[in-house]
Amino acid sequence: MFVPVNYANAASGMAVHDDCKLKFLELKAKRTYRFIVYKIEEEQKQVIVEKLGEPAQSYEDFTASLPADECRYAVYDFDFVTEENVQKSRIFFIAWSPDTSKVRSKMIYASSKDRFKRELDGIQLELQATDPTEMGLDVIRSRAS
Repeated sequence: MFVPVNYANAASGMAVHDDCKLKFLELKAKRTYRFIVYKIEEEQKQVIVEKLGEPAQSYEDFTASLPADECRYAVYDFDFVTEENVQKSRIFFIAWSPDTSKVRSKMIYASSKDRFKRELDGIQLELQATDPTEMGLDVIRSRAS
């Protein structure tokens, strides 16, 4: 079976599976998902979609879907209400690189991040986290407004 892949990530040699962009566009345009967790498949040398969060899922569901000791990229669609009582949304790109993850994994994710992020047109805010407190809901709220 042929799987379409974009080899634009030459710096790290990491390809981006087309599904990564397609699911992101669905999140952005149709709000089909609350979040997307992306994983680098080292053997295939490509970024793939690991998990999709349903629109009704909470931020806690999202953070629980990130492994405690492995790096991941993620996108989260954060809804909030401004001080003027206006409903808004911000799309966050989160680079999750826990202190307990392997050094090699941290290096691969770090070297691929900017190129992968450029593939996802519409990211509004970026967050890098090495432990859960760096991406708590309070951090997301303060960055969004």
